[in-house]
Amino acid sequence: MKVVKKIMAFLLIALGVLFIVYFWNMDQKLMEWAYRRVNEIFDRKKTDLNF
Repeated sequence: MKVVKKIMAFLLIALGVLFIVYFWNMDQKLMEWAYRRVNEIFDRKKTDLNF
């Protein structure tokens, strides 16, 4: 029974964390931050394409 209680506690904690991430839209905020950092890196690179 101890194992089942530990598994249930873990699942409830995981569900709570996922709900918080969903409720405050943290996944999209993280992706926006990462997208900006990647754009900063690639905007500094010199390109060889001329239009």
